[in-house]
Amino acid sequence: PGQGSQHVGMGMPLAEAFPEARQVFEEVDDALGRALSRIVFEGPGDDLTATENAQPALLAVSMAVLRVLTNQGGLDVGGRAAFVAGHSLGEYAALAAAGALTLADAARLLDARGAAMKRAGAQAKQDTGADGSMSALLGADIKMAEEVVDFAAKKTGQICVVANDNGPGQVVISGHEPALDVAEELAKEAGAKRAVRLGVSAAFHSPLMAPAAEVMHDVLGSADLRSPLTPVVANVTAAPVSDAEEIRELLEQQITSRVRWRETVDAMGAAGVDTLVEVGAGKVLTG
Repeated sequence: PGQGSQHVGMGMPLAEAFPEARQVFEEVDDALGRALSRIVFEGPGDDLTATENAQPALLAVSMAVLRVLTNQGGLDVGGRAAFVAGHSLGEYAALAAAGALTLADAARLLDARGAAMKRAGAQAKQDTGADGSMSALLGADIKMAEEVVDFAAKKTGQICVVANDNGPGQVVISGHEPALDVAEELAKEAGAKRAVRLGVSAAFHSPLMAPAAEVMHDVLGSADLRSPLTPVVANVTAAPVSDAEEIRELLEQQITSRVRWRETVDAMGAAGVDTLVEVGAGKVLTG
């Protein structure tokens, strides 16, 4: 799962019950040089929700769950999974699960990614004078969402794009808040059930994140990325990828690009997958 699935106390029962889960949190703390696990287990919630904490925190929970499934349940990702996939930051957990990244490297990359995205959001506000945000259009399909964001962008002269194509009936849009206001009203007029403004600090997965993509170009360029044990279905293309250099490029593009989650699940189904296992905090992806 991606950002938004976090909650204070996530993974704590697992860490108390299984030494291998506890070790994952310790490894992430060591990699980051700070006690992130304390924020995960004890809060406060505002600290956990901060982008630079939420991203590596959700990675830690996902990998703690996976390590318990591997050690206690005999799950062999490389041997048994046809594909792995993750939503936005969850793609880094998927890559770690498939052996393309070490846990420590994935944590450090997400630490850098979260900080870069936070700075990009602040810079966008400074440059344009408008806050960036995201909104979930419930009861909207991708065609309706694309039409309303195009109209809102033209009408306001601001950024407004589809950020997450999550599934039939849920599309998240991203951009400047005045443009989102217009898009939300248009979507409701076009038949969407409602629009829910998300509690995020910036317009993720939009062109407003370009400065963060530039930072991650350099950070990813020096990362030790290997070919995964099983293909990763990439957010940007909704297609399987196994080449380390292609993964590196797609992770950079992912920051400003649409998360094609509906297409990702469709692609796995079309390839013959009939069982999906959601690993991590909550059950948003199952929903």
